[in-house]
Amino acid sequence: MPASTEASTRVGAVSPVSATEAPYVPDAPDSRMAPGGPGYRRMSFALFLAGVATFALLYSTQALLPLISGEFGVAASEASWTVAAATGGLALFVLPMSALSERFGRRTVMTASLAVAVTVGLLVPFAPSMPALVALRAVQGAALAGLPASATAYLAEEVRPKALVTAIGLFVAGNSVGGMSGRVITGWVAQEWGWRVAVGVIGALAVACAVAFRLLLPAPRHFTAGSLRPRVLLGTVRAHLSNPLLCRLYAIGALFMTVFGGVYTVIGYRLTEAPFSLPQGIIGSIFLIYLVGTVSASTAGRLVGRLGRRGALYAAGGTTATGLALSLANSLPLVLLGLVLITGGFFAGHAVASSAVSKTATHGRAQASALYQSAYYIGSSAGSTVGALAFHAGGWAGTVGVGLLAVLGVVSITVLGTRAARAQQRLATA
Repeated sequence: MPASTEASTRVGAVSPVSATEAPYVPDAPDSRMAPGGPGYRRMSFALFLAGVATFALLYSTQALLPLISGEFGVAASEASWTVAAATGGLALFVLPMSALSERFGRRTVMTASLAVAVTVGLLVPFAPSMPALVALRAVQGAALAGLPASATAYLAEEVRPKALVTAIGLFVAGNSVGGMSGRVITGWVAQEWGWRVAVGVIGALAVACAVAFRLLLPAPRHFTAGSLRPRVLLGTVRAHLSNPLLCRLYAIGALFMTVFGGVYTVIGYRLTEAPFSLPQGIIGSIFLIYLVGTVSASTAGRLVGRLGRRGALYAAGGTTATGLALSLANSLPLVLLGLVLITGGFFAGHAVASSAVSKTATHGRAQASALYQSAYYIGSSAGSTVGALAFHAGGWAGTVGVGLLAVLGVVSITVLGTRAARAQQRLATA
């Protein structure tokens, strides 16, 4: 349906009449979805499942890196490329995919992305060599690029502003469940049947999520097709990159993900070594801690309501730094507590920053979200690679050092944002 026709058939639209033919008609009620309203639960569950599939596929090899290192005879820094290639492919293609979603629709692009990604996911277990495995993972990441930015743009268009942080938090919660279930399932399956069978199981799980997503997601009612002309796209991107607030949010997302990517890429290697020496199944179960992220992401809206956006970011950064410090202990309970705090802080910070991007962008929301996702997954690739190199050079303390530097960056950027906001308030008062 053309955008003009679709707009005329939206709920609350009225036929044009002259002033003498009808009395004044007030503005139509907001027809976008809200908690408790029609379609909201279906939409939330559909995007939750999309988040599950995305993170389960994207990080399907992360808990299996020691096994992959053993089969192909490579070090941790080389095996980590099976994660970095996927997140890097997503980072590179998220902006072009967002442009396609502006033209062909959010739901169409998300469906196509999941279809290609799950197909590649079923091929990954048959990779004959390390280069082939890395190449397949890069293609899979590129395919998944159509999902994150399109999902947040869909929510910004279809959900009322007051419910947006909560709705995006639920999508991020799906990410955490996908990341957790993928790692827990692969850990136990790999312990019995090897990493290839484990990755194949994740591919089958993602197929089920993709089918349910397509059946459940309501058709968009507020989407207006945009242009695919490169000049228009570049102009939109340039406008977003010239917005200081958006740039700060992009940097915050990248830095938070640098911490998270580094910690969870290396933690399996640390826990297989002394003094822990844990089996693969137990290491996979460590990722049940992702449930903490499910809670912290879904409650991010209330945190912002209580502390404000910058206060919530300070809280998330402080929680993450405390977790990093605790994880240095050679006590398994303290390491697990550290991972709980790192996970809770990361997902809260990510939900706050990503929802702030959607609220800040007044046009080209898919591109604004795509730039955030690109920065976010560049941070993931950097964290996976640099965290593994730091572990190789200085052990777990090296990985923690990289994470603390990234958290310091988050806090510093948030301080700059606080000062900029105060300066604007003084100008407005003057």
